[in-house]
Amino acid sequence: MKKEALIAQLKDIVQPYVQNEEALENLTENTDFISDLKINSANLVDVVLDVEEVFDIEIDNDAMEKMLTVKAAMEIISAKLAEK
Repeated sequence: MKKEALIAQLKDIVQPYVQNEEALENLTENTDFISDLKINSANLVDVVLDVEEVFDIEIDNDAMEKMLTVKAAMEIISAKLAEK
């Protein structure tokens, strides 16, 4: 999957949980879900569940703990899709 398409899908997934709309508009690989988008840790779990559903993958606890930035999420999603 292309990087731009993956970022666009992640943007759609996190949008309902974002507290900082301006940061969402400027979403990049370096965006941090918690400090930039102001997504709280409970909602971060929802983001992971939504990612699993959208991409039809399973994210283990180790990967979930690392999924704090857009770049980390992209790497985890890409790796899981490659395993399929």
